[in-house]
Amino acid sequence: MAVAEPRALPAAPGRARALRRLLAARGVATGGALLAALLLGALFGPLLWGQDPAHIDLTARNLGASPAHPLGTDQLGRDLLARLMAGARVSLAVGLSATGLALLIGTGVGLLAGMVRWLDAPLMRLTDLCLALPLLPLLLLMMMLFRAPLAALTGPEGGMFLLMVAAIGLTSWMQIARLLRGEVLRLQALEFTRAARALGVPPARLVARHILPNALSPILVSAAICLAQAILTESALSFLGLGFPPDFPTWGRLLLEAIDHLQTNPGRALWPGGAITATVLGVTLLADGLTEALDPRRRTRVP
Repeated sequence: MAVAEPRALPAAPGRARALRRLLAARGVATGGALLAALLLGALFGPLLWGQDPAHIDLTARNLGASPAHPLGTDQLGRDLLARLMAGARVSLAVGLSATGLALLIGTGVGLLAGMVRWLDAPLMRLTDLCLALPLLPLLLLMMMLFRAPLAALTGPEGGMFLLMVAAIGLTSWMQIARLLRGEVLRLQALEFTRAARALGVPPARLVARHILPNALSPILVSAAICLAQAILTESALSFLGLGFPPDFPTWGRLLLEAIDHLQTNPGRALWPGGAITATVLGVTLLADGLTEALDPRRRTRVP
């Protein structure tokens, strides 16, 4: 007679209760609303507004706010609202893609370090080495070395997108790996995973059905924090002039172009700076809400 495989401990008594607990967590509503507004503006704003962010009108340079240009124009007469929404697409796409890459690498390293005993020490020493590297000089070096070859292969915009995603993702996975490795070690000491091992459950099945579902909460929180850091890093690189080409709008590029006009038109810096701040604030509030909802030690009691 076959022995039934032990089931992992459920993270919540039901989907409805888990959803109510998530909505009751502080910060989820505010952070979710900010991110939803930014995503909707990035996806559908250019369709509703209709202005071409690359259209140059030298007769309308450096204009202030008006019905035709609600945020004014830049030094080449390009509509700043259109460029702000186009920049949202680029910055969010880079942040999400880099976060996905970091999550993939960090999850793989964390699982291997936690599940395979002889790989634990080498992988953690590699993680410590990567954490000790100076982030900004490393990113600048990667930009200088690989910018031209990738631009020649896929074009200036495509090459810079791939380089940004790779550079940010390859330098952001270490915290995810360390956190997941500790969670895997904790879960392996619990009774349900020990019982599954005793029944001969294969390691791949053990990870898929018992380890990963119960380690989902720290992974989600780490991914949210990594997204905020990725957007900040992309904006910083673009602000330093090492990002996308000048005619390709990003929030960091808009901040760089606004430096010479701070005294005459400070709104040119306030709008992209406010967009970056709102995005990072929304992601941070969402991460804090996920921690409160998914961490048993901080859960808000809901019926």
